[in-house]
Amino acid sequence: MNTFAEKYIRAVIELLQQIADEEGPALKKAAKLMADAITGGQRIFAFGCTHSSLPIQDLVYRAGGLMLINPIFGPGVASLDVKPATLTSAMERLVGFAKTLLNNNPIEEGDVLIVVSVSGRNALPIEMAQLAQERGIKVIGVTSRAYTEAVESRHPSGKKMYQFADVVLDNKVSKGDAVLQAEGVPQNFCPASGVTSNAILHALVAATVEELLARDVTPPIILAANVDGGAEYNAKLFEQYGDRIFYL
Repeated sequence: MNTFAEKYIRAVIELLQQIADEEGPALKKAAKLMADAITGGQRIFAFGCTHSSLPIQDLVYRAGGLMLINPIFGPGVASLDVKPATLTSAMERLVGFAKTLLNNNPIEEGDVLIVVSVSGRNALPIEMAQLAQERGIKVIGVTSRAYTEAVESRHPSGKKMYQFADVVLDNKVSKGDAVLQAEGVPQNFCPASGVTSNAILHALVAATVEELLARDVTPPIILAANVDGGAEYNAKLFEQYGDRIFYL
C-alpha cells in the first residue's frame, strides 16, 4: 500500500504532467509578452499575496533565473510576515490596496505584470490585474481554472483575477488546493499549488529564454553566486540592465 508521502508525490507529478501536456500554448504566448518587454526596453514585475507570493519570491534574484523580474511586495501580504497570520487573509480582501501598491512602484504602460492567485477571488489580486490592464500593462495571470470557477468573487465587480489577464497559466490544482484524503481527517490535506505554481513560473522563464534565443538575444540569466566568478559575472549584467532592475 502506498504511503501518504508517495501518494502526495504521485499526485503532484500528475498535475505537473497536465501542465506539460496542456499549458504549452499559453506558456508560449506569455513568453512572447516577456520577450517583447525585454527586447523593447520595458520591465517585468510580479505580484502575489501571502502563499501566492512565495512562487514570485522563488523567481527573484535566483541562480539560473531571469535577472529582470521585479517583485511587488505589499505590507502584510508579502508572504506570512505579520502576526497574527490570519490578518493576511483579511488584507488580501481589501478593496483599494492594489492602487496604492501600483502607484508606489515604477511600473508603467508597456511593462509586464505577473499576478499569482490560486483562487483568483480576492480583491487585491483582482484589482492588481484590473488596474494594470487599464494602464496598458500586459498581465500574465497564474491561477487554477478549476478552483476559481468553483468559487464566488470577493470583489465588487463580481469578476475573478483571470478575467483581467492577457494570458492565463493554469496551475491545475482543484478547489481547496489540497490533494490527499484519508479516513479520520475531515478535510483534504497537503496542498499542491506551491509546487505547480513554482513549476509553471520557471517553465515560463524557460519559454522566455527560448523565445529570446530565437530572436538572437542573449538572455540575462543570473549565475550562482557560489560558483567561482559568479559575483563578477552578475555585476556586469546588473550594470547593463540596471535601469530595469528595482530589487537591488
